[in-house]
Amino acid sequence: MTSMPGTVIRMRRALEGPLPAPAWPEGVRLTSFTPLDAREAHALFTAGYANGGGDVGGFDDWWTDLSTDGEYDPTLFFLVRDSEDRLVGAAQCWTSAFVKDLVVHPLWHRRGIGLALLFHVFASFRERGATAVELKVLRDNPGALSLYGHAGMTVGD
Repeated sequence: MTSMPGTVIRMRRALEGPLPAPAWPEGVRLTSFTPLDAREAHALFTAGYANGGGDVGGFDDWWTDLSTDGEYDPTLFFLVRDSEDRLVGAAQCWTSAFVKDLVVHPLWHRRGIGLALLFHVFASFRERGATAVELKVLRDNPGALSLYGHAGMTVGD
């Protein structure tokens, strides 16, 4: 079956059984999100989606929509910083065990940050009692599809 460009598909990862531990690349660390990080996170999402794969819109609308959503929890907004404190990756998730946005800065692609972020997300939701994690991805985003498949996610309904 041929899909239309831009077709959104849903992917899912069950959380039963052993989960791989995140293997953070040398020189990066996971940090907590605070509202003071919002502009920097928005800039990262904008840069990460510049060549397709998603869109977060302008900052004011993005931040208002995000921070007032009933599923928003700042403890489910994971940031990855390099040794100079630059934001190089982020995953923003909803309380329903849904990954809303996951982006790695283009200069940091293919170093394992995205996979480590996903494994951290999986562990975080398992600790909260979730049995699966879901996300949506554009079918014509082969890099993301490969990453999610490598993390054990499968196409769902």
